[in-house]
Amino acid sequence: MALLRDPPFAFLWTSRVLSNVAFHMLGVAVAWQLYTLTGSALDLGLVGLVQFVPMVVLTLIVGQVADRYDRRLITTVCQIVQATAAAALTFAILGRWENKAGILTLVALVGAARAFENPSATALVSDVVARPSTARAMAWVVSANQTAQIVGPALGGFLYALGPVVAYATACGLFVLASACATLVRTRHSARVPEPVTLAAVFSGLAFIWSRPVLLGVMTLDLFAVLLGGATALLPIYARDILGTGPGGLGLLRSAPAVGALATSLFLAQHPLHRRIGRILFRAVFVFGAATVVFGISRTFVLSLAALCVLGVADVVSVVIRASLVQLRTPDRMRGRVSAVHSLFTGTSNQLGAFESGVVAALVGAVPAVLIGGLGTIAVAALWMALFPELRRIRTFEE
Repeated sequence: MALLRDPPFAFLWTSRVLSNVAFHMLGVAVAWQLYTLTGSALDLGLVGLVQFVPMVVLTLIVGQVADRYDRRLITTVCQIVQATAAAALTFAILGRWENKAGILTLVALVGAARAFENPSATALVSDVVARPSTARAMAWVVSANQTAQIVGPALGGFLYALGPVVAYATACGLFVLASACATLVRTRHSARVPEPVTLAAVFSGLAFIWSRPVLLGVMTLDLFAVLLGGATALLPIYARDILGTGPGGLGLLRSAPAVGALATSLFLAQHPLHRRIGRILFRAVFVFGAATVVFGISRTFVLSLAALCVLGVADVVSVVIRASLVQLRTPDRMRGRVSAVHSLFTGTSNQLGAFESGVVAALVGAVPAVLIGGLGTIAVAALWMALFPELRRIRTFEE
C-alpha cells in the first residue's frame, strides 16, 4: 500500500480507475444498445473492429508522440476526447438520432483516443515510481483496470436498465474526473530530448522488439492466444439467449473475469513474482484457454460466472508479467514507442478477437465459436513454448 500513499502514483492510479470504469461502462451500454437495434452478432464484432482499426493506423504515431511530449498531457487530452464521445452518445439518444453508423463512428473515436492514452499512461508509470518498485507498480496499475472491469460493466448494466442516457452521462462525468486526476500527476524524470524524426526512428520500436526474443515472444503470445479466446464479445448473446438474463446479468458476466483478476493483482502487488517467470506465464495461458472452454459449454449462470472468474485470474498473471517485462527491459527513451507497440498487440488481441468471435459466431453459432477459441488458445501456448524457448526459460524480470 506504500505506493498508493505516494501522491503522484495515487493520482495516476485513480485516473486509470476512473477512465477504465467509464470505458467499460460504455462497452456494456454500446453492446446492449447495438444488439437491441440490430440483433446481429456480427455487429457486436464490428464494435471491436472499429476500435482496432484506429489503434493499428496510429501505432507508430502514438509511440513517437509518447516519447516526445508530456505523457501526462497526452493522457489528459485523450480522456477529454472520450468524455466528448460519451456526451455525444447521450445527446444522440435525447434527440432520437441514434443509429448503427453513428454509434460505430463514436466508438471509433474512443478507440483512437485509447490508442494514445494507454501507452502514454503505461509509460508514465516509470516516470512516477523508482525502478525497484516498477513490478509492484504495474500490479497496482493492473488492479486499477481490474477494479474498473468489475465496477464498470456492472454499473453500466444497471444504469442502462434505468435508461441509456443515465449510463452514457455517468461515463462522461467519470472521464472528466479522470482527466482532472491526470493533471495532478507529478513526474520524477526531467524532460526527454527527442530524437530527430527519421524513418529509422519511426520504426525503432518495432526493430527493438524484433531484436529481443523475450519481448517478441511475450507480445505475440498474448496477441494470438487472446485473439482466439475472445469469448467476452459474445456475452450479450450468452446473457440473453443462452443463460436467459438481462442487462444486469450481462453486467455481472462482464465483471466476473475482473473479480478473480482484481484479487490476483492485489496479491501480486503485495507479493510480486520473482522466480520462474516464463513457466508461470505459460501455465497462466493454459488455464485461460481451459476456463474459456468451460464457459463455452456451461448452461448455468453460476458456473459461467465461476469460469469467467478463473479466466480473469489466469489473464491477470499474464498481464502483470508482460507489462513488467516491457517496462523493465526497455530504456526510457524508447518506452513510449515500445509501449505503443505493446498496446497495439494487446488491443489487437482484444478488439480483433472480438471481431473474430463475432464472425465465427455468425457462421457456426456462439457456443462453437467459444469452444474453438478456448482450444485454439491452448494450442497457441503449446506452440509458443517450442518457438520461444528463451521465454519459457526466463526466471526473473531483469535481464
